[in-house]
Amino acid sequence: MSRRADRCSDPKPRGECPGASPCGHSPHLDEETAMSDHRKLGRELALFDTDPLIGAGLPYWLPDGATVRHALEEYIRAAERRAGYRHVYSPVLGKRELYELSGHWQHYSDDMFPPMDLGAEQVVLRPSLCPHHAVIYRSRGHSYRELPLRMAELGGMYRSELSGVLGGLTRVRAIQLNDAHIFCTLDQVADEAGAALEMIRRAYEALGITPARYRLSLPGPGGKYVAAPELWRRSTALLTDVLDRSGLPYEAVEGEAAFYGPKIDVQVADGAGREFTLSTVQVDFHQPERFDLHYIGPDGARHRPVMVHRSIIGSVERAVAHLIEEHGGAFPAWLAPTQLVVLPISEAELARAEGLVRRCDELGLRAELAGPDRGSLGARIREARLVPYQAVVGAREAADGRVALRLRDGRRLDPVPAGEALARIDALVKAHSTDVWDAA
Repeated sequence: MSRRADRCSDPKPRGECPGASPCGHSPHLDEETAMSDHRKLGRELALFDTDPLIGAGLPYWLPDGATVRHALEEYIRAAERRAGYRHVYSPVLGKRELYELSGHWQHYSDDMFPPMDLGAEQVVLRPSLCPHHAVIYRSRGHSYRELPLRMAELGGMYRSELSGVLGGLTRVRAIQLNDAHIFCTLDQVADEAGAALEMIRRAYEALGITPARYRLSLPGPGGKYVAAPELWRRSTALLTDVLDRSGLPYEAVEGEAAFYGPKIDVQVADGAGREFTLSTVQVDFHQPERFDLHYIGPDGARHRPVMVHRSIIGSVERAVAHLIEEHGGAFPAWLAPTQLVVLPISEAELARAEGLVRRCDELGLRAELAGPDRGSLGARIREARLVPYQAVVGAREAADGRVALRLRDGRRLDPVPAGEALARIDALVKAHSTDVWDAA
């Protein structure tokens, strides 16, 4: 089970995070203890690593870790496409004026990297994606018939985290964020926010994650929030209504809002009961005003859209860190770096085993051959203990084109035709199931 948590070095909570990036800071926890498991497992399983020459908070992904990351990214992109999102790319740099306009420079500059001088201009590594998406929206005229306009991006952003709070994948300086912004009418906000919560529920089901609770994150005292009481009241009322309509239990917490608006944070917990935010849904009236966004209504007049920020899995880094600890490296089959390992008992079955790996490749399954040159059958089975499926190929199986499957949960299945076995595995993988076998 996961034993991870987050802590900031600041004596004050830093609950607001720009864009749809959940922060999840918990200043009362020992991060070194909480982070040790995912960092240890990640290195033991050759998923990721760090190097002081690259820099603190800048992990690199090894091939197996990159495979997990790619599978996660492909899942979320496909889910977004099915939900009517259009994907964009935007640069990781922006002029300082962009963040002055959005309000990040006034309210979030302590967490941003210093600007870089380029001639007479200053450019900044972005701390969030929402200003870019606002600019993309306003680059074209829009009619009410186009709304809701759902814009998504798996994009990079950067946070100037202090070195004392960095570790593994959960607190990094270069972040790949599953972000999206929905530009919609006021009447559409509740449905869009509710649909985002449903996408989060389905993603957690596929990932094998159980939410600990839902939090309505509200502003607290101090000057870190946009001073617009009426906008705060309207956006808080909308999110409260969304939660009430969903039937989800939730707790309202002050001091955890984004600087521009309240948010629904989906909290997950580790084995010790410590919580952090993974996913979020936010309502924003502030940035549409700052960027003068509009659409043409049925009356032919200009109207201001509402901006709904949502992140289904948050940052890829934080999501993978939690998955490593939640599953102990035994990922759901669709996420596993190697989904099936083929184990010929002797050299005599090697050709048949190689053919089985090729059939897996044709189906898009990630298969690996572990031949007799890698040790005894027992040693190879133990080495592949985290792989969801092990296909043992002996003389009898090689002769009649069958395989004897061993499942990661310890079950041993009777030999079946290779095509049937692969078809059932492929169906479970494509369904993003957390079960290693069906009852058929």
